[in-house]
This record gives sequence, C-alpha cells and structure tokens, in this order.
Amino acid sequence: MSDVTHQKRALRAELRARRQLITSEERSSATESVTRNLVALTTKLDATSIAAYLSTPDEPNTREFLSWACERGIRVLLPISREDGLLDWAPYDGSEEDQDVLGMPTPTTEVLGPIAINDVDLIIVPAATVDRTGMRMGWGRGYFDKTLGSMEKCPPVYAVIFDSELVESVPAEVHDQRVDGVVTPGGITRF
Repeated sequence: MSDVTHQKRALRAELRARRQLITSEERSSATESVTRNLVALTTKLDATSIAAYLSTPDEPNTREFLSWACERGIRVLLPISREDGLLDWAPYDGSEEDQDVLGMPTPTTEVLGPIAINDVDLIIVPAATVDRTGMRMGWGRGYFDKTLGSMEKCPPVYAVIFDSELVESVPAEVHDQRVDGVVTPGGITRF
C-alpha cells in the first residue's frame, strides 16, 4: 500500500470522526444553507437536468434540495452502485427509497445505464474533502472518479461538503478527479 493510500485512509478516518461530532442543531442549520446554495447554483447555471445523490445521515443533507428540484420539474438522476465499480442512474421523483449493493440510498424508479449521466447540465457529488485546487477526495471506492473520468463532455461538477472540509491540499493519486467547485453551508466556491 502506497504512502498516499495510507494518508487518504487516515484522513478519511479523521473526517468521519469530525462528522460524528456535528450536533443536530448544526446539521439543521447546514441543511438550510446547503439547500439555499444548491438552489442558487442550479438557478445560476439554468440547469434543467442534474445528477446528484441522496445523502447519508453523516453527509450534508441533499434531500431538501432534491425535493425543490423535483417540484420545479428539473430532471434528477441519482446513482446506483454496481458490483463492477460503475454507477447506474435512476430518475428521482421524491418518493420511495431503496439501497444499492453498498447500502447507499437510491431511488426505486427505472434503472438506467451508466451513460444516462451524459445528458445532465450539472453534477453534484459527495466528498470527504476537497482542496483549493478542486482536487476531490471521496470515501475510497472510486465510483465517482471512474464516472467523471470516463465522460467525454463533462458538465460542471460540484462537491457538497461542510465548510471545514475545504482544505489547502489533499493526498491525490493519478485516477482522482477534480471538481469545478464546492457547495458548503458557507457558500459556493468555484475553482
């Protein structure tokens, strides 16, 4: 295992521990702010179709934003992890949820293949941390890196993180993909 792999593993453990310390009041406030900032970004980009994700309990909450998008007729695609390391996509209608092979929350609508993401105007991705050059460090499975790295024409990609997770630098490997910006409770940062 390389030094970078060890550094990433240690940093992920630290970030998970920090996220566990966030109070319910702080999470509620963060949800309002992240939702407001995601709405502003989507509106500014005039996005009519987005790829996003259903947040887990320790992530900045994306559900209110996804509900807003669905109510306005914005097409929302959400990922479904596959055992081969690729992501399928499914339209989100704001109703029932299921879990994929990794236990991640997913919609229950028709499953589309990996190329369905090619038609979106904006991609919203989860992250553990992002540095000020846009280098994103995920949670270690590489699903989003593979997806973004395989796209011929990629729309703007923004990661959603807490304010303290925008850092000066993150350990990176050749397969890691940069994002165009981050959305945090504190605002929108474009790189």
